[in-house]
Amino acid sequence: MDFEEISNKTLGESAREKLTCVISSEYTNIMGVVIIKDNRIAYRQAFQGYDMKAPVHVASLTKSILSALVGIAIKQGYIESVKQRVMSFFPDYQFKDYNGNREAVTIENLLNMTVPYSFEAFQEPLEAFSMSADWVKFALEMIDENGKIGAFKYSTEGAHLLSAILTRATGKSTCEFANEVLFEPIGMSVIAPYLLTPSEMNFDTLFGKDLKGWANDPQGITTGGWGITLTPDDMARFGLLYLNHGSWNQKQIVPKEWIAASARANENSYAYLWWQLAFGQLLAFAAMGDGGNVICCIPQKQMVIAIASAFMPNPKDRCNLIGEYILSYFD
Repeated sequence: MDFEEISNKTLGESAREKLTCVISSEYTNIMGVVIIKDNRIAYRQAFQGYDMKAPVHVASLTKSILSALVGIAIKQGYIESVKQRVMSFFPDYQFKDYNGNREAVTIENLLNMTVPYSFEAFQEPLEAFSMSADWVKFALEMIDENGKIGAFKYSTEGAHLLSAILTRATGKSTCEFANEVLFEPIGMSVIAPYLLTPSEMNFDTLFGKDLKGWANDPQGITTGGWGITLTPDDMARFGLLYLNHGSWNQKQIVPKEWIAASARANENSYAYLWWQLAFGQLLAFAAMGDGGNVICCIPQKQMVIAIASAFMPNPKDRCNLIGEYILSYFD
C-alpha cells in the first residue's frame, strides 16, 4: 500500500485551503499533517518549511508503539499473556518486599498505567529517572509497597519496563524487533537505533535537537516511554493499521483483540497505552505525545489523523483542531 498511489484528495480544495490556513496561523509548531479517510489520503500537508520525509521526535506517542509490540510478542509466544508478572522477567533485581505489591504487578498493569508508584499522579520524577545509572532498577524501585494496584498513574517508567521486557523475552532490542515485526511489514521507515553511551546522555540527545532514530538507556535498552522519531506518513500508516483492526494487506500484524482492548472506553479513558477520546457522539482512540504529536483513529468516520509537531511547552490543544475544524470538513 503506497500513499502516493492511494491518494485521491477527497478533501475539496476550499476546505483544504481553510484547514491549511487555520493550522498555519493558529498551530505554529505543527510540522506535518496526514489525514486518511476510507483508506485513502484526504489531506497531506507540510508546514513551517518542514520536509515530510524528515523524522520528528514524537515523544510519548512511543508508548503506543510499545503496546503494539507487546501484543505481537504475545501472539508470537515470546510473552505468555498480559497477566504475566513483571518481576518474572527481572530475577536479577532483588528487592525486599513487605506486602508483595511489586511481585503482584502484571504486564497489564503497565499497559493500563495502574501500577502503585510512590509518586503522586502526573508527578513522575522523569529527570531523575532519565539521569539515573540504571533505568530499570529505578522504575522497579518506584513501585510502592504501600500503594494500591489499580489506581491510574501515568508513567513513562512503566513503558520503559515494557521495552526491557520485550528485550529479555525476544532476545532482540525493541528497535530491532519493531523493524522486523511492525515497521517493515506495513511500509514504515526502518528506524536505526541511536546508540548512546552513558556519557553522551543529556537533554538534547535524549529529548531535544540531537535525538535521532530511536534512543536507548545506559544499559542499551531502547527507550520505551519516549525517544522514537517518525515521519507523518509513518504515523499515518501505524494509525491505519489500528483503524483496520491490526490487518495490513490481508495479513494480521497486531492481534484484532489487542486493538479492541486498546480502543475500549473505560473509567480512566486510557488502555494498553492508548487514550480514549470523544468528539460529540464520535468515539476515538489516540496515541499522543508531548508537543502535540497525535495519531487519532476515528472508526465511525473511518479516519486517521496524524499530526507531527516540533516540541514546545503547552501547545494549542489538538483535540480542538480535530473536533472544531478537521471533522467539520468530513460531515
